[in-house]
Amino acid sequence: MARVEFKLPDIGEGIAEAEIVAWHVKVGDMVEEDQQLADMMTDKATVEMESPVAGKVVEVAGEVGDQVPIGSVLVVFETEAGAEEGQGNLDGEAVLGDGLVETTPAIEEAVPSTDTEDKRSDSDRRQGPRRAAEVPPEAVRAPRAVLASPAVRQRAKHLGVDLGALRPATGDRVRHGDLDAYLMYSQGAGAPFASRAAAPSQDEIVKVVGLRRKIAENMQEAKRRIPHFAYVEEVDVSALETLRAAMNASRGDRPKLTLLPLLITAMCRALPGFPMINARYDDDANAVTRHGAVHLGMATQTPNGLAVPVIRDAQDKDMWALAAEILRLAEATRAGKASREELSGSTITLSSLGPIGGVVSTPVINRPEVAIVAVNKVVERPVVIEGRIEVRKMMNLSSSFDHRVVDGWDAASFIQEVKRLLENPALLFAS
Repeated sequence: MARVEFKLPDIGEGIAEAEIVAWHVKVGDMVEEDQQLADMMTDKATVEMESPVAGKVVEVAGEVGDQVPIGSVLVVFETEAGAEEGQGNLDGEAVLGDGLVETTPAIEEAVPSTDTEDKRSDSDRRQGPRRAAEVPPEAVRAPRAVLASPAVRQRAKHLGVDLGALRPATGDRVRHGDLDAYLMYSQGAGAPFASRAAAPSQDEIVKVVGLRRKIAENMQEAKRRIPHFAYVEEVDVSALETLRAAMNASRGDRPKLTLLPLLITAMCRALPGFPMINARYDDDANAVTRHGAVHLGMATQTPNGLAVPVIRDAQDKDMWALAAEILRLAEATRAGKASREELSGSTITLSSLGPIGGVVSTPVINRPEVAIVAVNKVVERPVVIEGRIEVRKMMNLSSSFDHRVVDGWDAASFIQEVKRLLENPALLFAS
């Protein structure tokens, strides 16, 4: 028998440690080569760790929520010595004596890839040179990396569903909707989906780890340090919606416009008159930096929690460029591929619950910023205009401000200016 130490590889420039957010094996488990071992969380993404060898797990480094330094041992395996020799040398392998083998294989981030040739090359490099005649037929299998968030994996495990049996509806990543569809159709014809939930579920303790823990810490610190005050105003977006429909009808191959690029344009036009709102407050140094450029944060829901990618120099982009950048950043963030620079440095944040609805919200400021604006659902309702009742498209803007920096009059004046621009959309194009 031989012992193999799998050390946590360098998984990103400047990353000194990673947090364990999920274990997929435990001590005593027998694992196959390339089997998923753990999910590790960095500041940038969740990375899946796969086994470099087949064998028995004899040691694991810590529990969910623990931080593991780069280069330290993550998992120790016990393998058949003969099998190890038959597979050839592994990348980074060093025999330390008494059959001890140290392994530091390269890993890939858990993002979709269509380059099957690269995957085959990576597999070949891990296994070393080997003639086809030496590989038994039963060992030949097409590698398939199942891409899913830790939350989806945990739910699938709880339901007893093999993620490898699912075919994602879109892309390569298995999502909660794919699980729902699988469960629905696995009941058989005419069997109601709810029939599986006859027994009450058991209480469950879920550790707050990874991105969810970072969100919790940031929100707690924001509410502890920042004296929030909220301001809500309704906006008649009937003319704006007519304009948006006309622009989309002639957009060609450009991305479809939502309300967000129009709202961002209005905010960028209004902010120069309210420099204390496009600002960041360093409460340790007791100093406020008023920014000339608008680096707008977009609150984005991901499978692992809320993230805020940043549109740099939003004031210099037209509506089509803003629409393209919103789409690009949202896709990169949800796939865990957004860079550290794309997830930091915002000067004001915009949040949108989209079609979910809600009349009013009280968003939490993205510290160290001093303001956040949230968009509520557009609804048609009767409005009195000059003594007449008309059906108009109305939308609420909910906003929060740091009362240490922003006075109520300034906050209200800023939102009123944004409202004026949105209700008179021709002004968005005026020089």
